Amino acid sequence: MKVILLADIYKQGVAGEVIEVANGYARNYLIPKRMAVQATEGEMKRVKKLREAAEARRLQYEGMLNELGRKIDGTEIVFFRRAANTGKLFGSVTTQEIADELNRLTSVDINRRRISQQGIRDTGVHVVPVRLGTDVSPVLNVVVIAEEERIEFERQRKAVAEGLLESIRFDRTGHLIVQKIAERPAVKEEAPVEAMVEESLPQTTVEEESAQA
Repeated sequence: MKVILLADIYKQGVAGEVIEVANGYARNYLIPKRMAVQATEGEMKRVKKLREAAEARRLQYEGMLNELGRKIDGTEIVFFRRAANTGKLFGSVTTQEIADELNRLTSVDINRRRISQQGIRDTGVHVVPVRLGTDVSPVLNVVVIAEEERIEFERQRKAVAEGLLESIRFDRTGHLIVQKIAERPAVKEEAPVEAMVEESLPQTTVEEESAQA
């Protein structure tokens, strides 16, 4: 008997597929359990519409994931942790913590299992891929800083934002390298508007005023 599968069945096929099985298997198992229906002309038309609707929903869902992927791609996430001189953390940064911080920064809530990382155990910059199963393959820049380097990191990050420092650098163990920050260029002070107007007016001495009187 030809049947249309309504569910994925191991070694038989996937939902929506038309297969041929033994009559008893179809009547006594697949059809009573609503795992398949007989492949009549009417059922074939109905299942075709269901498949088209399912494909439309799948494309819509995939488009939504692509949009979310573009939104989070390149997001910088910073954690401060206690660490040894070797850069090893006393603990780890978990995928759940990364997912929670990503949600806080971008309002994008993803399952921690989509984060391609077992947990970060070293200081430094870590490029962490996110698996969305779509055309877009976003990555997160997870920066783990030793707790005692927090103030220096904030100082350097502000300098980078202001264009006074090219980038933040780390040594081989992932510890922050202290860098000299360039001084801001001196800003030439302009004379007050009143002084500029006064300088432009013709100057008259006391003697000239007496003579004119």
